[in-house]
Amino acid sequence: MICSAYYENATISNPEAIFTARCERHFLLMAVLALMLLFSCNAIAGKNIYTGWFSNKAVSGYDTVAYFTEGKAVKGNARFKYKYMGVEWYFSSEKHLKIFKKSPDKYWPQYGGYCAWAIAEKKQRVPADPNYWKIVDNKLYLNYDADIQGKWLKDIPGFIRLGNTNWPKMMAN
Repeated sequence: MICSAYYENATISNPEAIFTARCERHFLLMAVLALMLLFSCNAIAGKNIYTGWFSNKAVSGYDTVAYFTEGKAVKGNARFKYKYMGVEWYFSSEKHLKIFKKSPDKYWPQYGGYCAWAIAEKKQRVPADPNYWKIVDNKLYLNYDADIQGKWLKDIPGFIRLGNTNWPKMMAN
């Protein structure tokens, strides 16, 4: 234990050592609790929008408008960032930022940017990789990796139907 050295010297005749040891323990406990609160608030705030544990970036900082306008995954730039629904959305250009601001729901990834297959098949929030994506009926779906994307592509309508059933229940929990 960190404070054990103080306790060895602590006696009833030396109350200062006991007080010092208790203060250090309380400080350490408060520091640990503060860190837990810091990281849990980010996780709770973005629970229905995937941001990762140590980030507040939606879609890992990728430009969601670019999927629709350029047909590819494009990393966003911090110069074109916009806070929406408690998370930061990054864009590759001012033009894409303005497009998103006009109608964010159109460019918002389905299931909050979590893996579409995992939402449908496993009812689990699993991080998605922005490089594995597909637009279906003008909606952006992301998946975990190439293997999972391959599974999802085999029955897109079925997985979307399941995902659309599971996601509202998952958002409520």
